[in-house]
Amino acid sequence: MATAPAHVAHAPLEGAARVWGTVALSAATFMNVLDSSIANVSLPAISGDLGVSTTQGTWVITSFAVANAIAVPLTGFMTQRFGQVRLFVLSIVLFMLTSLMCGLAPNMTTLILFRAMQGFVAGPMIPLSQTLLLASYPKAKAGLAMAMWAMTTLVAPVMGPLLGGWITDNISWPWIFYINLPVGFVAAAITWGTYRNRDSATYKVPIDAIGLGLLVLWVGSLQLMLDKGKELDWFHSSTIVTLAVIAVVAFAFFLIWELTEEHPVVDLSLFKRRNFWTGAFATAVAYGLFFGNVVIMPLWLQQWMGYTATDAGMITAPVGLLAIVFSPIVGLTVAKVDPRRYTTFSFLVFALVLFMRSRFSTQADFWTLMIPTIIQGVAMAFFFIPLVTITLSGLTPDRIPAASGLSNFLRITAGAMGTSIATTVWEDRAALHHAQLAEAVVNGNTAASSAMAGLANSGFSAEQVLGQINRLVDQQAFMLAANDLFYASAVLFIMLIPLVWLARPVKGGAGAGDAAAGAH
Repeated sequence: MATAPAHVAHAPLEGAARVWGTVALSAATFMNVLDSSIANVSLPAISGDLGVSTTQGTWVITSFAVANAIAVPLTGFMTQRFGQVRLFVLSIVLFMLTSLMCGLAPNMTTLILFRAMQGFVAGPMIPLSQTLLLASYPKAKAGLAMAMWAMTTLVAPVMGPLLGGWITDNISWPWIFYINLPVGFVAAAITWGTYRNRDSATYKVPIDAIGLGLLVLWVGSLQLMLDKGKELDWFHSSTIVTLAVIAVVAFAFFLIWELTEEHPVVDLSLFKRRNFWTGAFATAVAYGLFFGNVVIMPLWLQQWMGYTATDAGMITAPVGLLAIVFSPIVGLTVAKVDPRRYTTFSFLVFALVLFMRSRFSTQADFWTLMIPTIIQGVAMAFFFIPLVTITLSGLTPDRIPAASGLSNFLRITAGAMGTSIATTVWEDRAALHHAQLAEAVVNGNTAASSAMAGLANSGFSAEQVLGQINRLVDQQAFMLAANDLFYASAVLFIMLIPLVWLARPVKGGAGAGDAAAGAH
C-alpha cells in the first residue's frame, strides 16, 4: 500500500460526546452482527414463503457472508479514498437501504442478490467502528473501549435468534430486515454529529482492479460450487466441474498477481509470518466449524423436532451469556497468560459441547438441548481475543489494518463454506441413515409391526400408516446425521490444537493492545 499522508491524531473525546460516540458505533456494530445471525432461525419460514427448499434457503446466509468477506479487505483502500467517518456513515446508510430491499424482495433470487449487496456494503462497518472507538478513548482506556465493543458483538448473536424467532412467529420475516432502519438512522445521525470534524485524511490510491476481480471470481465460484453441489450431484455435473476449474485457475492467477502487484488488494506477504498464518488458519477453520453447527441446530429443531422459530431461538440464544461474563476477564489477562493456552482451552470446550450434542436423541428435552449452548459461551470468550493476539503479534501498527482485514476475510469465508459443507454433509448422512433404518422396517421386525398395527387400529389407512412410519424414520435419520456432524466437528476441534502451538510464544502480550483493535 502507498504511504498515507501524515496522520492527524485527534484528542480523545470527553464526557457526553464520548458516551454518545460509543453508543452510535456500538449500535451500528450490533445491527451488522445481528444481521449475520438473525436469519438463521427464520430460514424455514423464508424458504417456505418463497417456495424453495431449505438447502436453497441457506443461500440467504452464505450470500451475505461471501460478499461481506470480499468487502472487508477493501476497507483500507476505501478509507484512504473517502475518509474513515464518511465511509462509516455511508456504509450504515447503504446497509439500511439494502435491508429495506431485502424485506421487499418478491422471490428468493432477488432476496439472495439484495443480501449479497447488504453483505458487501456492511464490510467496512466492523473494522471502522473499532478504529473510531479506539480514537475516542485515551490510550490507557483502550482495553475498556474494546471490552465494551466486544460486549456488543457478543450480545448481538444472543439477540439474533431470539428476535428472528419472535418476529417470524408473531409478525412476518421481512421485519427481521426492517428493524435495521430505525437503528441505522440513529447510529448514522449520532456518528456524523460526533465525528464529522474528526475524519481521516484522504488521498487517491490506485485500486488493484484485476486482483479484486480475481478475488470475486475464485471466492464466488468456490461458494457457488459448494452451495449447488448437493443439488446437482457434485462432480457428475458439468456445472460443478466448470465452477471447480474456474475457482482453481482464478485462485492460481490471484496468487501470482497479488504477489507481484505494487498495491495489492490483499497483502499476501503476511503469510510469511508464522504467527499470522497459524492464528488466521486456526481462527478460520474453528469459525467455519462453529458457524456450520450454529446453522444446523435451528434447522434440525424446526424441521424434525417440532420447535417453533421462537423456541429454536431460545435454545440457540444463551451462547452469549457466559461469553459476556468471561470476555472482559480474557481481555484484561491475555497480556499475562500465553494466548495459546487460552485458545487450547477454548477448543477443548467447543469439543466438549459438540460431543454432548452428539449424544442427543429425538426425546431430548428443552434443557438437555440448552445446556451445551450455555457452556459454549465459555469457549466463545476464550476464542477471539487470544487468537487475534497470536495473529497480529509482532506486526508494526501500519500493517495491522491489512492483517486484520485478511484474517477477517478468511474467517468470514470459512463461515460461509462451513454452512454449505455442514448442510450438505447433514443431508447426505441423513439419506444414508434413512436407507439403513428403512431396511429394519420390515414385517419381521416386531417393533415396526406393533407400531404399524397400533396406527392401523387408530383408524389410519395403509398409506397413512406408511407415511407416519416414514416420517419417524426421517426424524431419526436426521437426528443421527446431526449426531455424526456434531461428533466429527468435536474431533476436528481437538485436531486443531497442535496448529495453535506452532505459533511462537507472544512475548509479554505484545500486540495485545493492537490485537484488541483487530478483534473480530
